[in-house]
Amino acid sequence: MHLKSYLNLYALLENDTSTREERRAFGLLHASIKQKPLAQLSAWTDARSKYLKKPLLSETVSSYLYMVTFVLILFAAVLGFLSGVALLQYNGHEPVNVVYFMAMVIFLPLLTMSMTLFSMMRANRTHSVLVHLTPSYWMEKVLGMFPSNIRESMKNVKINPLLSNWMIIRRSQLIALAFSVGLLLALLAVVATKDIAFSWSTTLHISAETFHAYLSALSLPWRSWVPGAVPSIELIEQSQYFRLGDKLSEQMIQNAAILGEWWKFLAMATLFYAIILRFFVFLLSEIGLKRAIEKSFLTLPQSEKLLREMNEPIISTKAEKREERFLSAKEHEIQIVKQLNSTYTSIQGWAIDEKNLIVLADSMQIDTTLFFEVGGANSLEEDNEILMQSKGQVLLFVKGWEPPTMDFIDYVDMLSQKVESVVIVPIGTVDEGYNIERSYVDIWARKLSDIKRENVWLKR
Repeated sequence: MHLKSYLNLYALLENDTSTREERRAFGLLHASIKQKPLAQLSAWTDARSKYLKKPLLSETVSSYLYMVTFVLILFAAVLGFLSGVALLQYNGHEPVNVVYFMAMVIFLPLLTMSMTLFSMMRANRTHSVLVHLTPSYWMEKVLGMFPSNIRESMKNVKINPLLSNWMIIRRSQLIALAFSVGLLLALLAVVATKDIAFSWSTTLHISAETFHAYLSALSLPWRSWVPGAVPSIELIEQSQYFRLGDKLSEQMIQNAAILGEWWKFLAMATLFYAIILRFFVFLLSEIGLKRAIEKSFLTLPQSEKLLREMNEPIISTKAEKREERFLSAKEHEIQIVKQLNSTYTSIQGWAIDEKNLIVLADSMQIDTTLFFEVGGANSLEEDNEILMQSKGQVLLFVKGWEPPTMDFIDYVDMLSQKVESVVIVPIGTVDEGYNIERSYVDIWARKLSDIKRENVWLKR
């Protein structure tokens, strides 16, 4: 699932005009995903995307996020490049201390990645201090000071704190990756265009042997397949620098040709610790963001109600297995059915579409696989085609509050000649639980009595 799907569902639920019948019909038509709420919400969003207002909220927000992220990444890449050039600045008198560059490409990434992993574990908190200490959070706040029509349209969008935290975490990893790539490009560019003498120097009492062991441990991820990128003990001994004045030692000057070999180690350290490891953390943030989006789908206002109305019948009344029928005392009066069967050959609806018929059958627990809309906007040819297909026992729903027309009476008369029986069921609106007042049913009974066929029944 993607952020756009989440925002589309958010916009739909904010201005949803769907009826309970439409929601239940959708659930019945997508019964294969009934136990998968996320799939149901996603399918509902796709099916009703035509009702979304233009421009789409998802496009507006995505455009804003893309713009902000692009600016931040570009800024971070440039900053990383300039930082790398500054760290590698060589004036011809004093060698470049590799310890500074190592701190930038090894220690700082490891520290920030550790903080990121910890913030991932606390991302479900509304106010996560570590999340809001990230550069991307505050840099976006700075960009937010500029006027923007897009930002105005986003003021009323309430994004789940879990989701916003993961969005910040993910963007922070992209910014860190861009910064590290800038550092690597700066190293390669400076090495290719300048003759740099590298050294190492620290106030701490560290011997060349200890430093070699330390660098060998750091080089473990690549020393078996890029052995040339592991500083030798000789290189470390010859490149140790002591600040005892403005002049280099004679030994360093004599071995100046090999002091530049440090760049291989620095390049591999940048590639592994600052880029490859960061990329894996970025992948974790991608997974976390995806899960946050999934959780946010279910926590949106009205999501629970939407899923409930998709999956629960509107009426829980169960039909009996057999119909209870009786003839009225008056001659030629319509025959009455008190209870419906649990199965019918087909269900038809006079000016009632197929989706609503499916909901009606589900609400009354009537089993059938054939649903037909007749009358209403149908042409005579379409009704005749359905008539020719009809057989067995037919359940015919009608809108009880509407008076019966001659077209309907003619259709029932023709249908009764094709099938075993026709049971006519006047219904009310969904808000009334499909119940209909007795006075309306009496109107239908008087009109249907004109048909005078023994296989035509009316449900009271």
